[in-house]
Amino acid sequence: MKVLYPRGKRRRAAIKTAETERLERNIRSATHKMGVYGCFEVTIGFHGSERVDYITYDTKGIWRCYEIKVSKQDFHSAAAKSFRGNYNYYVMPQNLYETVIEEIPQHIGVYIGGVCVKKAKKQPLAVDEGILKDSMIRSLFRDSDKLYKAGNEHLIDRLNTEIRTCRNRASEAQREYNRLYFAVMEKYGQAEARALSREE
Repeated sequence: MKVLYPRGKRRRAAIKTAETERLERNIRSATHKMGVYGCFEVTIGFHGSERVDYITYDTKGIWRCYEIKVSKQDFHSAAAKSFRGNYNYYVMPQNLYETVIEEIPQHIGVYIGGVCVKKAKKQPLAVDEGILKDSMIRSLFRDSDKLYKAGNEHLIDRLNTEIRTCRNRASEAQREYNRLYFAVMEKYGQAEARALSREE
């Protein structure tokens, strides 16, 4: 199943493979540090036809772009490789890297999962920095909006379910306590039952 984009736009699989998700987690973990801000699937420009798989911007004003490739077919696909940053990288599995190593330009770096095995060489930005910032802001808003909506629809429902479960357990515990209290009172008297209650 694929998502169809308007003519001229890049097409992507609607459901990511487990390998793609693993590489996304790896590269996010590798770049998640103080002063570095990252976002997945950043479309360059308003109504742009290019989309960067992952992009980071840091407090020194450096942009890094990452293209995630999981197979040789993916590596050779007609989809644009959106290397627009000061430093640009492929993110791929080890076996793919060994297969395409000779085809990777000298200035492009490589991450095997979350480990940089080939450093990128600094390049001038291939697009105006203002466009990159606007593009990243739009994509970050998209992600935050999804999280907000997901929170309303799923997180609150889950918490309400947990609250109901806790209330039910509390009611059961209260009923069991009452049963035992009256059993003690019937056998040993009210004073003994009260004494045991105070000890609890």
